[in-house]
Amino acid sequence: MLRERVVTAVILAIGVLAALFWLPATGWLALAALVLAVGAWEWAGFARLSRPARVVYAAVTTAAGAAAAIGLNLWDGGAGTLALLPVYAAAIAFWVVVAPLWLARRPTHTVSALILGFGWIVLLPTFLALVHLRNLNPLGLLLFMALVWIADIAAYFVGRRFGRRKLAPRVSPGKTWEGLGGAVAATAVYALAWIAFLGDSSPTLVHDAPWSAAWMLLLVEMLTLLSVIGDLFESAMKRRAGLKDSGNLLPGHGGLLDRIDALTAVLPAAALVSLI
Repeated sequence: MLRERVVTAVILAIGVLAALFWLPATGWLALAALVLAVGAWEWAGFARLSRPARVVYAAVTTAAGAAAAIGLNLWDGGAGTLALLPVYAAAIAFWVVVAPLWLARRPTHTVSALILGFGWIVLLPTFLALVHLRNLNPLGLLLFMALVWIADIAAYFVGRRFGRRKLAPRVSPGKTWEGLGGAVAATAVYALAWIAFLGDSSPTLVHDAPWSAAWMLLLVEMLTLLSVIGDLFESAMKRRAGLKDSGNLLPGHGGLLDRIDALTAVLPAAALVSLI
């Protein structure tokens, strides 16, 4: 199982790097749209939709995302417009307010329409952020994605070695407060290394501010906490639907949403900071 996970992770990493730096803007948009379509298909499973209904939901979501990317001047490599601000702001409000409340209360009786609406709030801003951040700077997007990967790896190994106190036992029993501490510590080091060695690829708002290292540290730690909320929220959706994984697309990893759950919370916030 571990070998399968490692092989899949390596293949994914190579594919993402190749696409990120070599695909033309329209090619990256098409890839992001594919991610959106698969993510929407899997999300529809959280609402327990039938196969035909899942196809419709994925198609409508992908069409909406593509139309938004065209309307917001992103499809051909453009830097986007200020109309993206309310989209990202709505996503951040969801992750800061709605998702934590949902995790705290864990309602068991909810209509499918609400779950599907959550899917649009989660997936569409993520899709737009993927395209927008890549148009601005492929390296910058990679650095934001690496932040999530570092947090996840650190939380896993620190939690496995030192974990005692459960972070959210009813949602994700494997996560611990010690693991969260490991993630925060690892990303703090990452933040300082980023601003010291790759400062030109940091958001302008941070790079041009006095005490840029302190602001970078604050930004990265806020994104780290958002990544944890994104991970936990997707786990809660799976538990509500009685699913172990969001899908079986990725050998050893489950579905696509199982791999990008933290990114769905982080990328819209990163894109908002980069847009200002």
